[in-house]
Amino acid sequence: MANSFEMIAKTFQGLEEVLAKELEELGASQIEIIRRGVRFFGDKEMLYKANFCCRTALRILKPIYQFDASDTEEVYQKIKAFDWSQFLDTKKTFAIDSVVYSDTFKHSKFLAYKIKDAIVDYFMEREGERPSVRVTNPDLQLNIHVAQEHCTLSLDSSGESLHLRGYKEEQTEAPLNEVMAAGLLKLAGWSGQSDFMDPMCGSGTIAIEAVMMALNIAPGVYRKGFAFEKWADFDEELLQNLYNDDSNEREFRFKAYASDISSQALRIAERNVKSAGLSKYITLSHKPFQSVERPQEDTFILFNPPYGERLRMNSLATLYEEMGSKLKKDFTDMSVWMITVSNEATDKIGLRPSEKYHLLNGSLECEFRKYEMFKGRRNDYLKERSDKQKEQNKEEENNSWNGVYLRSKRDYWERESLQEGELSEYHRRRHEEFAKRNNRSERGEKKEQRDKFSKRGVVSENYRSEKRFDNRNKRSFGKREGRGGFGKKDNI
Repeated sequence: MANSFEMIAKTFQGLEEVLAKELEELGASQIEIIRRGVRFFGDKEMLYKANFCCRTALRILKPIYQFDASDTEEVYQKIKAFDWSQFLDTKKTFAIDSVVYSDTFKHSKFLAYKIKDAIVDYFMEREGERPSVRVTNPDLQLNIHVAQEHCTLSLDSSGESLHLRGYKEEQTEAPLNEVMAAGLLKLAGWSGQSDFMDPMCGSGTIAIEAVMMALNIAPGVYRKGFAFEKWADFDEELLQNLYNDDSNEREFRFKAYASDISSQALRIAERNVKSAGLSKYITLSHKPFQSVERPQEDTFILFNPPYGERLRMNSLATLYEEMGSKLKKDFTDMSVWMITVSNEATDKIGLRPSEKYHLLNGSLECEFRKYEMFKGRRNDYLKERSDKQKEQNKEEENNSWNGVYLRSKRDYWERESLQEGELSEYHRRRHEEFAKRNNRSERGEKKEQRDKFSKRGVVSENYRSEKRFDNRNKRSFGKREGRGGFGKKDNI
């Protein structure tokens, strides 16, 4: 790929493989899964696409300088020796974010201060003036990542975290991060194939992300902008073309149903749904989980119940016990996904998950569980499910992603047993297995489907009538107006 360079997409622990698949579908090359992120290569268009289209990326970094250092003084000297004139001048502002995993460098803020001093001294010695540090909305956002004694200095192309989509007017206490919500939906296999239900919706994040995914609305369409818009090589026309390209958006023929016991949460969810322009697709209702009616047979159910942050342990145990009874009674022959933690209270649900993913939600270790409700004996149900799975596996032998990024439980534990240094070899082996199986025939079928949806008029009439997306192609890059618009850089 001409003008290709290295990039790193950061995400939550446990979502790396989902993010890798997203980047592959966008056209990234040389993909490598790393700790809480994905390393990949691409050109400027790929950088813009990664920011604008990735649902499970927190930020996109562009490494510009890598070196080893044994102490902060050596970091200072090497940063000062770098040619900063290609990225900064004395009229611009900058900020530094630091991430440190090291026994040598234990104070990330002090390290950031030393880097700031080195950059300032670089300009003072040459020009007698210095650029200013600005924490919010700087002209250049820098990121320093330290793994033991290896330092990687990167340009942060995103600015604000990409989970800040721009559609939220307000949020409830302990809300689920938008990137995590999108990751859960992808892990569970959601693609808009049926009705959707979130019976504990809070501020509506999961339902909104589910409908955006079903309609294939790019998550960046609501944002006011990205950090790369202030770079010297910013290509305004390239970003404008990406923003105005709605050829991959598709129709969603179903509905999403979201409910919550809190009337305040419902008011917040209603504002957020309206802000996202998705009121026609999401039906909100005020009711406790115990009063939720049995949905249609093909409804996709996924939610985020409280698990210790918002309720005391006794109340939490009672809630999960009631949840388990409700699911067994009214959700027979259905599958339910939920994210929770493993403790005495949540185990009161009394159900054994058929699938389980280990995730890190912020600093909280969580489990993403799938529960399958059934009648009769469990062993009979498991045998019937195993027989169906064998038949399905035969039909999907050529599935491009089977066993590569979307991992099974067996694969999860295989990876967990590997040492840190063996992971790259593991992923190389997995890619070789993928290359042997894949005969590219399915990609041809997917291309035909994409071509079919790329024709204008396929996107639903209701969706196009939403106020937020009226006359999108007529938007210009002049003065910014509300979410999703791009325009002149802020005056600083």
